[in-house]
Amino acid sequence: MKIKNCLFLLICFISFSLGFSQDKSLKGTVIIDDNGVMRWEHSQEEVHGFGVNYTVPFAHAYRSAKRLGIDVKKAIDNDIYHFTRLGFDLYRIHVWDTEISDVNGNLIVNEHLDAFDYLLKKLKENNINFVITPIAFWGNGWPEPDTESPGFSSKYGKADCLTNPEAIKAQQNYLYQFINHVNPYTGIAYKDEPNIIAFEVSNEPHHKGEAKNVTDFVSKMVTAIKKTGTKKPVFYNMSHAVHFMDAYFKGGAQGGTFQWYPTGLGYGKELSGNLLPNVNDYNMPFDSIIKKHNGAKLVYEFDAADVGKSYIYPAMARSFRTAGIQIGTHFAYDPTFLAPFNTEYNTHYMNLNYAPQKALSLKIASEVFHEIPMHSQYGTYPENNEFGNFKVNYEQDLAEYNSKDKFFYTNTTASTPVNEKHLKEIAGYGNSKLVSYNGLGAYFLDKIDKNSWRLEVMPDAIWVDNLFGKNSSKKTVAVINWDTHTMSLNIKDLGTNFNIEAINEGNTHKVNVSENTFLIKPGTYIVSKSGAKKRWSKQDVFKTNTLNAFYAPQTTVSKPWFNHASIEEVSENTLLNINLQYVAPEKPDSVKMVGYLGSKRFTLDMNEVTPYQFSVTIPAEAIKTGYLYYHILVETGNKTVTYPAGKEGKPNEWNFYDTTSYKTTVVGKSNPVYLFEAINDSDNLVRQWKPGFKLMPTQNNNEAEYQIHLKNLFEPDVENLNAKPIYDYTFKHFVLENIKGRVQDLNNKNTIVVKARSLNNKVCKLQVALVLNDGSAYGSIINITPEIKEHKLEIQNLKPVKTVTLPRPYPSFLPYNLEHNISSDFDITKLESIQFSIGPEMSKDEQIDAHSLGLINVRLD
Repeated sequence: MKIKNCLFLLICFISFSLGFSQDKSLKGTVIIDDNGVMRWEHSQEEVHGFGVNYTVPFAHAYRSAKRLGIDVKKAIDNDIYHFTRLGFDLYRIHVWDTEISDVNGNLIVNEHLDAFDYLLKKLKENNINFVITPIAFWGNGWPEPDTESPGFSSKYGKADCLTNPEAIKAQQNYLYQFINHVNPYTGIAYKDEPNIIAFEVSNEPHHKGEAKNVTDFVSKMVTAIKKTGTKKPVFYNMSHAVHFMDAYFKGGAQGGTFQWYPTGLGYGKELSGNLLPNVNDYNMPFDSIIKKHNGAKLVYEFDAADVGKSYIYPAMARSFRTAGIQIGTHFAYDPTFLAPFNTEYNTHYMNLNYAPQKALSLKIASEVFHEIPMHSQYGTYPENNEFGNFKVNYEQDLAEYNSKDKFFYTNTTASTPVNEKHLKEIAGYGNSKLVSYNGLGAYFLDKIDKNSWRLEVMPDAIWVDNLFGKNSSKKTVAVINWDTHTMSLNIKDLGTNFNIEAINEGNTHKVNVSENTFLIKPGTYIVSKSGAKKRWSKQDVFKTNTLNAFYAPQTTVSKPWFNHASIEEVSENTLLNINLQYVAPEKPDSVKMVGYLGSKRFTLDMNEVTPYQFSVTIPAEAIKTGYLYYHILVETGNKTVTYPAGKEGKPNEWNFYDTTSYKTTVVGKSNPVYLFEAINDSDNLVRQWKPGFKLMPTQNNNEAEYQIHLKNLFEPDVENLNAKPIYDYTFKHFVLENIKGRVQDLNNKNTIVVKARSLNNKVCKLQVALVLNDGSAYGSIINITPEIKEHKLEIQNLKPVKTVTLPRPYPSFLPYNLEHNISSDFDITKLESIQFSIGPEMSKDEQIDAHSLGLINVRLD
């Protein structure tokens, strides 16, 4: 009997191993059918893929690893483990050809190619496919200066690579050698690698000139790839000059690659407000051309740049699927060793340990790509905020996936799981009806059998500086802290007083469960029903890893990090909440606020309401017209540090010399509410900058005007020359910070006052609109005259107007205005931004004229 059982287990193991290692081979290569759909050749199943770009083998990431003494291959192992926890099954990269080629296009086998081959091997072992772009055209510097590199891209640059005959020959040579390269870790040439879905010729070529020359170039590149004998589909980047769409296909491309940055790039800090309108639709006005050529579509890069929230990615994935996109890869996953600094691409930020909610949002987006059928229609915003088993919610900063066997969420949710009995996987942040956790890391629960679950808990991630600003390896933007937090599990199969055993290497934490609540530290655990027989071991196979697998960087909190910004202006007789973030190697004994309002001095204890977040509320009756000055005192042991000075000591001590304080202005409810002041807010405008835009002082003290000079309202788009002209220039300002302490007064305001002038001795027709948190806009036209004056609009006379999608998305073929199905009424307390448009209601003659504006301020009276 024992022999039969052993034989049975051996057969099962061999079957599993063969299925694991040969799954892609059994599916065959990828083909593109007559409808432009990528399918696995043998099974005819539609190809699905979702994942990330990741750059460790090359350029800044590789150099940074070496400078930090990081083992590149170990870093790859750790990050790929996180890829598997996030459900990724696709990887894409534009290879830095300049580091692995010479000027003639000969492939150079060096440390970069070795690291890349190792990365592909590890991805393959974890059932992750790849789309490879062999040519990047880039130098290898960003964000540093380029270093000397031997490749043809270094010699010719992108423009010449597209036209210079010698550069074209070098690329043909390089492509042929690259596709033929045999990965020493797998023994398989790239041309035959089952996990390679497709090749994309090059990264973001910007073709100009004649279409026939573009066709000729593409043909030469495709021929060089096909000459290797590979059967992989060859894609071409089409979004950087969509007017050459026919030319790309005539050159032999079998599909197009596209990208999406719906919130622009490089705002310099976190964007505020509801950005779901920006991802309402991935409209491809040229789709008929792709269909004519039976072309397939994939997205090689996407991100909601400068967005720190977690609600947006599944909505982007939904819009991609509606557009018929089969593959999507986020740009770009930060190597864990670089995530504390975010130096690689400062307008992006993604890492499971350092950005857990955003990472969980990508996990949910992966499910969208694998579950939502191509071309599915879910209506227009806001009705498409719920689709299939998914929902997104801006107000709650929540993305959620709730299916029969999976329950994922990026923030605290009140949703009830669809069917708890059949649940196999839970992943979340915050609280749900199944899990309560007050830590600041992601957690994962995977069902092992009826009586046991695998629990994995990540450490706390705390953002301590502007993630999206000018970053440096000398500037820390995020830290990791290992701490003990309370968790409760309300899973019926486990009951109460269940057992929890730590299983990851080095984890000695002993867990005591009271009913269903316990204290937990980062690590991997097995949670078993009380009395259940143990049927597992630490080294058991778990997906593509082992049951005890775990990786997270150790605590990086080596000094105190304090973060607080005062509210600039509040109304009298209203509650005032003071909040701050503080994390340090030692927990403080107390945090106090010492304030002065007029002649009254007071001291209030601040309470830790959530980990590292302290708060105190000043009663409404204490908030009187005047100026509130205050300090924050953090006491740890025998030491007191006073902020904002950040110096040891107390403000009332004779030798405490830095008396800098926080300041909040308390005003009467009838005071105007300023939505925009050029001298303070012009740098925060969301706009397309043009030459001649500048901030200039006026004759009044502490006042300036923001000057806008427009020679043309419409300029041809060099990446979309066939685009229909739109005669409009729109910019906006998010006002959430401006009105933070005055929201309760907005209903008492009835007039918008715009202080401005035109700058070219004629009237400038300006549409001013208030944009609410649902994306709707209400506005009217003001005729701005050459003299500085205050122009008034009655709020009751505002009418619905078009909301311009700002920041402007990239690529530029995407919709200019939000097409929505918003039915809510105007509610000024939901105000989020103010939109300024030059172009609406203009005649054709006015549209082609020049326009200039000097904007000083905007207020509500």
